[in-house]
Amino acid sequence: MLKQFLIEQKNMLIGFVVVMIIFVGLVWLTQPGTSGGGRTNKSGGVVLAAAETDYDFGTVSMAAGNVSRRFTVKNPTDKPITLTKLYTSCMCTTASLLMGEKRVGPFGMAGHGFIPPISEVLEAGQTVEVEAVFDPTAHGPAGVGIIERMISLENDAGAPLEFRFSANVTP
Repeated sequence: MLKQFLIEQKNMLIGFVVVMIIFVGLVWLTQPGTSGGGRTNKSGGVVLAAAETDYDFGTVSMAAGNVSRRFTVKNPTDKPITLTKLYTSCMCTTASLLMGEKRVGPFGMAGHGFIPPISEVLEAGQTVEVEAVFDPTAHGPAGVGIIERMISLENDAGAPLEFRFSANVTP
């Protein structure tokens, strides 16, 4: 009887380990592209350029509503680069890609629904804008204080370009 109990416990432990390995693998596979603010490709060359990647909104009142900021992105290379994905770090933030009169998005937080590919080509020397919109009311009354958010723009030529902003949210 003790032997049967030990065999059952061993089988349960093995099953648990297998389930955990599968779970960790699925979580790892569904993560968006690597972050790290890199703007270099595998050979170390510059891929996308932005004069500004960090912005501080200062004090933002919930009562005043949404705030936004546009970041300019340039393809400094002599080859076209395909912009593949745009997403944010929190559901309180959306991001849109502005290409002349064309607006692609808005896109939200990875993991809070499907983030569709954008597949927009940025020609050599061309510039576009990424518009960040922050909703200070999204987290309710508990969302006051200092916040930091990030927007990632993935491309087919190298590491994602990351934009960060901060604010001090007040009621």
